[in-house]
Amino acid sequence: MSKQLLLLLFAGVLFAQIGRAQGPPITADKPIMLGGNTVVLKTLTEIRNTEVGTFVNAPLMGHYIISANSLVAVHLPYVHYNFNDASGRGAGSTLGDINILGKYQFYRKDGTGKTFRMVAKTLQTMPTGKSLDIEEMSTGDYAGYYAWVGGYESLKFGISSEVGYRWVPDGTLDKFQAKLGFGLPLLKPTYPVNQLNLYFEYSSEWLHERDAYQLLYAQGIQYARKKWTWEMAIQLPLIQDAPVSEQLNYAVFLGTRYIL
Repeated sequence: MSKQLLLLLFAGVLFAQIGRAQGPPITADKPIMLGGNTVVLKTLTEIRNTEVGTFVNAPLMGHYIISANSLVAVHLPYVHYNFNDASGRGAGSTLGDINILGKYQFYRKDGTGKTFRMVAKTLQTMPTGKSLDIEEMSTGDYAGYYAWVGGYESLKFGISSEVGYRWVPDGTLDKFQAKLGFGLPLLKPTYPVNQLNLYFEYSSEWLHERDAYQLLYAQGIQYARKKWTWEMAIQLPLIQDAPVSEQLNYAVFLGTRYIL
């Protein structure tokens, strides 16, 4: 009985280290959650430069992990926009579209030093922002996003994937989306957490109502120390089959996370 208890304790510590050794991807998502009754405060500022202007989204995000397989969150975005003179929409700051996130882990398979999990995910976007047509920042339209997220992690690397669809009943921003991310820990797992990770992330988006397609690539780096995490990524387009006015030049992401 004592041996079984020690094995269970060891397994719990091991998988906790796997989950913490490779933090969540920077521009993507992953199905592995921390323990229940945990609060994570975070922000992920995006600086997006496009052919029509430069836009900054600085959200305040609160995630509550109800249990090891369920999570709810609220994202409160603060958006600054600066359109080119040709657009006639000027510059300013506003509250963006508020997001409510829900995730439920429905599959989990653990092995020695590795784990595979799957999550059902929904992101409900409230029409609280101005009608600026800035996708995922400020559109003024309701949107519902529904996706499956899968992920495999070991002590040496991690792979995450996501396939979903966004429905915008009163707009033209419906899209199919797929994401693929690879995480590479550069340090051995330790306790307290002291981890440096590299991320290679791809995002494929097809806005079929606008006949627009993008394949984006993000290179990121993340450092976690105890309860804090700092991260940065640069996102660039690989393929853009879209009107010039909707094309991305580059995006920079700067984020911080804190576990209460």
